[in-house]
Amino acid sequence: MCDSSLFVYQSGSDTTYLLLYVDDIVLTASNNTLLHRFIDLMKREFAMSDLGPLHHFLGITVTRSSSGLYLSQSLYAQDIIARASMTKCNPVATPVETNSKISATSGPAIKDPTLYRSLAGALQYLTFTRPYISYAV
Repeated sequence: MCDSSLFVYQSGSDTTYLLLYVDDIVLTASNNTLLHRFIDLMKREFAMSDLGPLHHFLGITVTRSSSGLYLSQSLYAQDIIARASMTKCNPVATPVETNSKISATSGPAIKDPTLYRSLAGALQYLTFTRPYISYAV
């Protein structure tokens, strides 16, 4: 009910979940027959491709094992670090400069605000899904 992008079909013991984000879809069902039937119905109504088992969606890497699915955003976080040209930076115990004094005239203006905005949005998304890193970000 709280996610308007998630659609659920349930009939008896059959359940199908469809997660829609712009033009990306994740679809799963309680059994393969139902899943393939639903994919065929969707293909009749919409121009779409079945990319097979889920590997990557919205910055989340999906790895399957016999015990279930493992979700990771490490590649997404590494991509953000690379876009910010921070791959050679060293980790620190405290992610905040303890003696920093910030002022409106402390430095030059940002040359490319587009990159800054893109990084800010990516970091915001990362902290929504990984709240324990919010302080560091």
